[in-house]
Amino acid sequence: MGPLLAFSRGVDALNTAFGRLADWLVLLACVVSAGNAFLRYGFGLGSNAWLELQWYLFAGVVMLGASYTLFRNEHVRVDLVYGSIRERARLWVDVVGIGLFLLPAMALLAWMTWPFFVESWVRGEMSSSPGGLIRWPAKLLMPLGFGLVVAQGLSEMIKRIALLRGMRLADGRLHASYARPEQ
Repeated sequence: MGPLLAFSRGVDALNTAFGRLADWLVLLACVVSAGNAFLRYGFGLGSNAWLELQWYLFAGVVMLGASYTLFRNEHVRVDLVYGSIRERARLWVDVVGIGLFLLPAMALLAWMTWPFFVESWVRGEMSSSPGGLIRWPAKLLMPLGFGLVVAQGLSEMIKRIALLRGMRLADGRLHASYARPEQ
């Protein structure tokens, strides 16, 4: 399990860095949005490029932040029984859910979106809007984001299997605590 846990720590560090980048993209999107509104309504100046940049930044927040959200165990889940079962049972639910649902779905999405990006990049696809941006950077976010979720899913599965085997994670990097949402 040692090499697998080392892989897990590396993935966690990578996705933490992407999560921090996503945090900054939120701020940048707010600045671009406010600046665009100020220029458009204050001075009658507008640009499709600024509008598209907002969309690209939002896509970056979602696609680069999803893997970090998984690492932090903060994804939305359906809480029918999860909150009322013991920690060991939750670990099993997570392992089965990651293996049967998360990994296949995210791997399929990464695989399916890769050609979508490549075609855009090879063609040098541009926005159809006047003054719009190139499209491939936004399209690259899809396979990259789904791939990061696959890697984080593997990391989470490794950590949960280690805990089920009775191992203690030396760095305590498992965010497995669960609190039922207030209603």
